[in-house]
Amino acid sequence: MTVLSTRTVEKPWGRDRLPAPFVAPEGTRIGEIWFEPPETLDQLLVKYIFTSEKLSIQNHPSDAQTEAKGQGRQGKEECWYVIDAEPGAALGIGFSEDVDADTMRAAAEDGSIEDMLVWHAVRAGDFFYIPANTVHAIGAGVSLIEVQQNSDITYRLYDYGRPRELHLDEGIAVATGTPHDPHLRFHVPARGTQRLVEGPFFVLDRLDGQPDAELRAQYTGPLLVIPREGSVTVDGEEVAPGGCALAHGIDAVRFADDGLCLVTRPC
Repeated sequence: MTVLSTRTVEKPWGRDRLPAPFVAPEGTRIGEIWFEPPETLDQLLVKYIFTSEKLSIQNHPSDAQTEAKGQGRQGKEECWYVIDAEPGAALGIGFSEDVDADTMRAAAEDGSIEDMLVWHAVRAGDFFYIPANTVHAIGAGVSLIEVQQNSDITYRLYDYGRPRELHLDEGIAVATGTPHDPHLRFHVPARGTQRLVEGPFFVLDRLDGQPDAELRAQYTGPLLVIPREGSVTVDGEEVAPGGCALAHGIDAVRFADDGLCLVTRPC
């Protein structure tokens, strides 16, 4: 078992007050907490994201698109599991109607792309899967868990006038100018075991208590364990909420009978 080391990242758009169990050091604004991917399961990256301002409107390429550019398999599909949201918090995902490349570029240049996105009001428990190429943005006042393909390629299309590089040519070349598939977003009830992601790049489950035999049979290889309520033990070592650990099979994990936990593995 490996408890993953963390990387705490300060961001201008981060927060100085974080949801439990996290605490921001005095005078800091924490935007992200990353769990360093282990060598034996480096296809996935898990992070917490905390926002006090809107993040850039952006998208990511697919594996096929990065391979075609000679960059290897560096595509990024991701999902968001909201754990806390202030009143009025929202996530922008996909367009309200079909948009062609020229219209998208003009809207990114003049800022009207913000109003072309569909902004979903969110609360704790809301879940969204974001396919590669989807134009998206995280709004202010959101805390969420992101599980993603382990890639750092991001194409920023619009950044509210902040002095950061944009990537209009690259981003618009791969952008999906359509609405987000409604089947890829839903609310996760407070209790109960539920499959959140069923491929194509990773599987993600929210467990309530003990996994049944069917789920255990799907996690015989390496997996990441992310406790949400109640601790788990992996190979006899405790992992508390706010942590993430590598297990070499689900039978190495002891779950709390009344706990909630996320587990994920590559497909």
